[in-house]
Amino acid sequence: MNGSLLIPLGVGLGLGLLVGLQREHAQGVMAGIRTFPLLTLFGVIAGAIGAEGGAWVPAAGALAVVALLVVANLGHIRSEEDPDVGLTTEAAALVMYGVGVALAMGMTAAAVVTGGIVAILLQAKERLHRMVGGLSDRDLRVLFQFALVALVVLPTLPNRDYGPYEVLNPFEIWLMVVLIVGISVGAWAAYRILGHRRGLALTGLLGGLISSTATTVSYARQAREGHPSDAAAFVVLMASAIVFIRVLLEVAVVTPGALAAVAPSMSLMLATLLLMGWLQWRDADKSPSADGDSDAMEREAPSELPAAVGFALLYALVLLAVAAAREHLGREAIYAVAFLSGLTDMDAITLSTAQLVRADRLDVDTAWRAILIGGMSNIVFKGGVVMALGGRALWKPVFKGFGVALAGGVGILVLG
Repeated sequence: MNGSLLIPLGVGLGLGLLVGLQREHAQGVMAGIRTFPLLTLFGVIAGAIGAEGGAWVPAAGALAVVALLVVANLGHIRSEEDPDVGLTTEAAALVMYGVGVALAMGMTAAAVVTGGIVAILLQAKERLHRMVGGLSDRDLRVLFQFALVALVVLPTLPNRDYGPYEVLNPFEIWLMVVLIVGISVGAWAAYRILGHRRGLALTGLLGGLISSTATTVSYARQAREGHPSDAAAFVVLMASAIVFIRVLLEVAVVTPGALAAVAPSMSLMLATLLLMGWLQWRDADKSPSADGDSDAMEREAPSELPAAVGFALLYALVLLAVAAAREHLGREAIYAVAFLSGLTDMDAITLSTAQLVRADRLDVDTAWRAILIGGMSNIVFKGGVVMALGGRALWKPVFKGFGVALAGGVGILVLG
């Protein structure tokens, strides 16, 4: 057993030194470059003894660490060197003791990841505090509502099939909501952290991940108001292209086995729109005004509960419609459902067809064609938005890009 402890002891020493170095550099008091390695090594020894003598040994070790921290804090307060002690160092000490115990019990990967996270969290103190200080009430509402959607509502739903075609599974339907909201919240958070003026490419990327329709509406309005039409056209084409990355991500998560069949057509649409967007990029205005309406994505902060419930209802309706069309009307009806659904939302038709493929209720060939038709329908809808809201200067570059993409989509459907 002694030889087998050498690796845990070595890893524990390294992790303790890493965290101790950060604490020593940050404050130089209480616990630092020597204390943290000792606490981690104590955890390794207590865990090894506990493996032989019972779980009470590491538990007693944890109580000893707590007592040690209490005594150290009392002495610190009495000395009046730093009466505002805080709990960060104490919490880190307890976690690193647990890391040592985990190393002794063979949970090396988890222990190493935990130790690394502790060091990163301690080092990122100032950045984290600035980020939290910059959060608005709306930002906090978005984050907590996403937690409600993912961590409170989802686990309470029954995981079984209901409905006339047995395709309505409350748990799986809401899981799709969590997936969509998670993608959108992640992109929205990146947008909030990185700021509003990081260039056209970032605006198009995050706009496509959050809401390509909202992005199209915003930039169409700006083009009509006199903002650079080349820059607006680039962002609209870029956001429309990123939609197909989102589609591929959703299929990969829901039905990984169908990704190989879906990827070629989606990748071709993605490449076509990116190419047409790049042609616009060459002429786009690089001035700060090209960053666009920073409120566009703010308004689409995506974890609002009404929006989540609305998507769940839409997804369930599309799921039922596709299942009914497959059962009674054949492929053509499925494609009609895909076209109508895709006019306003690509996620519903993508997730519903992927879900049916996973349940062996729909063949992969029909699924990728339906998703492609939904994507083409979505492009048609955004073209209508550009025509209704954008100026004439925006029509030509956007319609050229959309036209090439639609022609490519038709070619895929005919030849595929």
